[in-house]
Amino acid sequence: MRKSSTRWLLALAGLLLAGAAGIAWLNLRGEASSPQLFRAPGEVGAPASAAMLEKGAYLARAGNCMGCHTAQGGKEYAGGRAMQTPFGVIHASNLTPDPDTGLGRWTPDAFWRALHHGRSQDGRLLYPAFPYPQYTRVLREDADALFAYLQSLAPVHAPAKPHQLTFPFNTQAALAVWRARYFRAGEWQPRADAPAEWNRGAYLVQGLGHCAACHSARNSWGASVEEGLLRGGMMALQDWYAPALGGGLGEAQDLVRLLRTGVSSTASASGPMAEVVFRSTQYLSTDDLQAMAAYLQTLPAPRAPAGPVARAGDARLGAKVYTQHCAQCHGEQGEGRPGAFIALAGNRAVNLPDGSNVVRMVLQGGYPPATQGNPRPHGMPPFSHQLSDAQIAAVSSFVRQSWGNMAPAVGTIEVYRAREKRRQ
Repeated sequence: MRKSSTRWLLALAGLLLAGAAGIAWLNLRGEASSPQLFRAPGEVGAPASAAMLEKGAYLARAGNCMGCHTAQGGKEYAGGRAMQTPFGVIHASNLTPDPDTGLGRWTPDAFWRALHHGRSQDGRLLYPAFPYPQYTRVLREDADALFAYLQSLAPVHAPAKPHQLTFPFNTQAALAVWRARYFRAGEWQPRADAPAEWNRGAYLVQGLGHCAACHSARNSWGASVEEGLLRGGMMALQDWYAPALGGGLGEAQDLVRLLRTGVSSTASASGPMAEVVFRSTQYLSTDDLQAMAAYLQTLPAPRAPAGPVARAGDARLGAKVYTQHCAQCHGEQGEGRPGAFIALAGNRAVNLPDGSNVVRMVLQGGYPPATQGNPRPHGMPPFSHQLSDAQIAAVSSFVRQSWGNMAPAVGTIEVYRAREKRRQ
């Protein structure tokens, strides 16, 4: 056997032993409060008040619980949605109160432990695709209200689909090692020196909103990097770039409008963020949206992008393609049409350090979400069947470097890769 193979096996064995020791330590440590985790068959919890159920429904919206826990074409909250990760596929669980396949035999203590400690009712360690690294900050009173609301739903019998993870990531031992390195349970603590609005916004963004799950880069082990700064990063296997959420987002009311309607004067929600607005943020109160905006505006501004400028030939080609296919809607100077087509000049999404989102929109088109404040959004048609890779790269670079935009150019190879991924 080669020395490299031996070293790999020894490292893997050490990983699994460390994980087994971590699991044993977690189990021996137990829960300080000796929680009641199981309900007896037929046992019913104490009835919740109308106010508590209303609060829980609102918090479920804030956390976009239905978005992840509803499969396409399936029953709401019944789980089954497949989430692609670099380590394999994870299927969301059933949150309805079905006693056999859902939360019917769970207790408030068990639900709290799942959010706060990332452990299931039977003690298994949960995968962080369920964002307990952020949900650990949720206050107990909010967890109880959320659980009460989920218990009020109609039960749906929907057995869990098995995860499809590669070895060793499909082992509890490996997960214990990951948790020991990257997870610490910790309830939300407001800052005494910050105003109430800032604290409310920070609580929503860092906790139930779990914004860091998308808007932070991840390392090779899938852990968020500089989570509190929300510097943005590529979303694994989705080929969307989640932008930084720090300073430079514009006026607070513009951000509130984006979260409520899906569009603002300089941006529109697309891709995964369109789903977040559609299912979650459009339903939040004005006070909460303003609080989130107030908090996000205090984060450090993202670093200015730097990169290659488009070659003269590409710039001419990009201008020609823009005139033929884009100017009619977005304007000769990228000014857009208020109330219809978004401006490209000064558009924050256009100026991201990574051009993936622009390329995807040109290739496949898309719509902002249909919301109460924007029920009939104007969309963009796909151009994948009309334009070559070179044309798409040229027009993307032209848009990213015209009318004051100063983002890096897009290369033909980037368009080719994006097109090939769409075919897979």
